[in-house]
Amino acid sequence: MKFGPIPIEAAEGAVLAHATTAGERRFRKAHRLNAEDVALLRGAGISEVVAAVLAADDLSEDAAAQEIAESMAFRGIDARPAATGRVNLHAGSAGIFTVNAAVIDAINAVDPAITIATLAQHAPVEKGQMVATVKIIPFAVSSALVDAVTKICAGGEVFAVNAYQAVRVGVIQTVLPGIKPSVLDKTLRVTEARLARTGGRLTAERRTPHEIAPVAEAAALLVRDNDMVVIFGASAMSDFADVIPAAIERAGGTVIRAGMPVDPGNLLVLGTLGGKRVIGAPGCARSPKENGFDWVLDRLIAGLDVTAKDIAGMGVGGLLMEIPTRPQPREPLPPKNKLKVGIVLLAAGRSSRMGGPNKLLALFDGKPLVRRTAERALGSKASGTIVVTGHQRERVRAALAGLDVAFADNPDFADGLSTSLKAGIAYLPENSAGVMIVLGDMPGVSSDDLDRLIDAFRKAGGNSVVRASHDGKRGNPVLLPRSLFPAIGHLEGDTGARHLVEAEGLDVIDVEIGAGASVDVDTREALEGAGGVLQD
Repeated sequence: MKFGPIPIEAAEGAVLAHATTAGERRFRKAHRLNAEDVALLRGAGISEVVAAVLAADDLSEDAAAQEIAESMAFRGIDARPAATGRVNLHAGSAGIFTVNAAVIDAINAVDPAITIATLAQHAPVEKGQMVATVKIIPFAVSSALVDAVTKICAGGEVFAVNAYQAVRVGVIQTVLPGIKPSVLDKTLRVTEARLARTGGRLTAERRTPHEIAPVAEAAALLVRDNDMVVIFGASAMSDFADVIPAAIERAGGTVIRAGMPVDPGNLLVLGTLGGKRVIGAPGCARSPKENGFDWVLDRLIAGLDVTAKDIAGMGVGGLLMEIPTRPQPREPLPPKNKLKVGIVLLAAGRSSRMGGPNKLLALFDGKPLVRRTAERALGSKASGTIVVTGHQRERVRAALAGLDVAFADNPDFADGLSTSLKAGIAYLPENSAGVMIVLGDMPGVSSDDLDRLIDAFRKAGGNSVVRASHDGKRGNPVLLPRSLFPAIGHLEGDTGARHLVEAEGLDVIDVEIGAGASVDVDTREALEGAGGVLQD
């Protein structure tokens, strides 16, 4: 293929490199010029075009991409027709994607003109999701290069989507004194939801003492009528001869692997019993968040084998996002009485329901509301106060002059509450165990109220959400543990802490602080009723 400027007289059959206009006619990029097109361009005064001229043995980009895609062996995947030098391949069903990486590497090594990109090995996919794309970079490519690629593809299956199967799963939950039935019930709900995602079905549950013999008996019973058994231990595996692996062997099964290099998920146990798989679930599997349990469960439901070698190879990429509900986080927290809690005071809003005036500058007993709120935050046990500013930031800062607060400016405040949360969290010290989100427009919340929330958070060990309440109804402020900080970074739009509390499944402690938890001043009537005086 020859590429570059071409005299218009020699352009018939060439492929345009750029969109070109001739009078009222516009030729798109990659258009192949015919005699009529050349005449029209010449008549418009165009003497040359930048184009590609194909050699006799060249294939156009679409023809090359189509031929390569048709030479590939794949399963559970639909190939779309070639367009703009590309063939996209999509999953025919939900399942697990598998790929022969050596074949893909060999194709991409033939020539930079020919490329193929795929999802990662064992990626979970939804029906219709793109899993791979063949792309020809130039407008044409030598047929010899395409032949080289098709020979590589002749070696066998290149990639596949392994469809999820409608497996039946029996669950065993072991019990120790003190474990709450609500924890077991929630585990069932999370497991049912996890299975529903892949078309599986939870068919039976047994609750037994956390002892080898009763767990073995329950496993032997459940494996008869189910395709798989999952065991949730009341206590995490602490040794390879612990209750769950020992129970699998007592029932006549075999332990394939105990422990995996995926975190969360280290304490998973995988075995076989009666020709069926048994999984000893790690504690993190009680959470809906992705963990090592998902990696093994999904592959098994898709009909893929999982060996000890497979699990041993999961370490690269196996450091997953921390799960807030883990009883033993990776990074241990300081002693309870030394847990540092920062305050993020939200003062960036536009007070749109006020019809103009900024409610945070309204006077309460002669003092701007935002200053009054900040002083109460500074008077609490919190380790520091960060004020998030946005709308009328200079006026808000002036109202806080002389106070020992830090400022986090949020230029995106108009995009919603989530932007202010993220701006404030970013300013917290690394040793903060939690953050209290304080709204700037709640005149009834005192320093003592804030201290009661901090005390409850410390007493719970810094792993729970603590929420102010009034007459049993949730309110504000809300104190969030550090384990939720990564999730805050993924919030979008006008989404706040309430969404996180509901989505993450953490323990929530409600602290009754009285009417102040539910009194904000969003409207002129509410503000004046609370004793405030608006300022222009």
